[in-house]
Amino acid sequence: MKPSTATSPDAAIGQPRGTAGEVFLAFLKLGLTSFGGPIAHLGYFRDELIIRRKWTSEEGYADLVALCQFLPGPASSQVGFALGLLRGGIGGAFAAWTAFTLPSAILLVAFAMAATAFGGPVGAGLLHGLKIVAVAVVAQAVWGMARTLTPDKERASIALAAVLIIVFVPSAVGQIAAIATGAFAGLLFCRSELASIAHHVSFRIPRRVGLLCLICFFGLLGLLPILASLSGSQGVALFGAFYRSGSLVFGGGHVVLPLLQAEVVNTGWVSADAFVAGYGAAQAVPGPLFSFAAYLGAMTGPGPHGLAGAAIALVAIFLPGLLLLIGTLPFWDDVRRYPLAQAAMRGASAAVVGILAAALYNPVWTSAILQPYDFAAALAGFVLLVAWKTPPWVVVVSMGLAGIGLAFI
Repeated sequence: MKPSTATSPDAAIGQPRGTAGEVFLAFLKLGLTSFGGPIAHLGYFRDELIIRRKWTSEEGYADLVALCQFLPGPASSQVGFALGLLRGGIGGAFAAWTAFTLPSAILLVAFAMAATAFGGPVGAGLLHGLKIVAVAVVAQAVWGMARTLTPDKERASIALAAVLIIVFVPSAVGQIAAIATGAFAGLLFCRSELASIAHHVSFRIPRRVGLLCLICFFGLLGLLPILASLSGSQGVALFGAFYRSGSLVFGGGHVVLPLLQAEVVNTGWVSADAFVAGYGAAQAVPGPLFSFAAYLGAMTGPGPHGLAGAAIALVAIFLPGLLLLIGTLPFWDDVRRYPLAQAAMRGASAAVVGILAAALYNPVWTSAILQPYDFAAALAGFVLLVAWKTPPWVVVVSMGLAGIGLAFI
């Protein structure tokens, strides 16, 4: 099938209607103000870029969101990258990613640099409060995703099977096995529904470009572990660990938590306490949750760390999702019409709920809930997020203060 030749000028990668500078400024505003996680980000994008700036139609935006939800990777960042591509060409795409990602990455690297300066009961209490925040936020994610992605007994059972796989194989291999098992189970048990096909926006990306990006995606996924082993380079190993994590994320930013935990905590690169504290801090900053990778890269024990480690981790975790997006755009209209593909994705999404539920227990719960006061504070944070719809940054500040208070009890 030839690439679509939709006539609207904003639909072609070669005919952008704006400039990279315009895209950068629009996404910088979003990168500084978009709190609340990937679903909230999609709402911010719609309000700012579709309703106010009219970069494309509502139907076209819905089509982009459907594609990015289908693919592994950070959905909101992929949608932003695609909107930048639509508006400003390839320069606009990278301007969108840079402007949306850097504010949160800079804040989290600064937190990593300052973390070692924390001392005494106040510093220890603040870090513990951030770990309690992580319990509330991950519990909220599990709750919301379970209601959406496991609405029937078949998908609930797939989620349970994923938990069991993670319990018995607590490593990156277990994560891959859980997702693969979920996709296979989806083929068997989740074929009753057929998602509707929304109006599409064509980017006129040649198929050869898409194929090249897909080859790069799979090639890096297979070759990076071999290169790390042969070279003995910690930099290559660091890049490979974050690249794998970014390659296997289905269902939103929070799902990267267990993948990263398997790569950096289980290997001893980052302590469990530092990992969970950083994840809590990530809730207080705007922009994509994947920016948490910059914090982890800065905190890794073996070098490179600091700014170099942060840059390596940040690029590595976003790269697979962007390669997959560009690689899939020329073929999306064909693939999404197959009921089997939709069924496999439903099963994989249900498995993601189980993976995240397992992560809620370990490392999040086990490192944060040490006494009844901690449980009460985490439950209060969960109620604020779910029932009161409190902005996450407010909960972060509240739990940080609660952690300091608990340090003096």
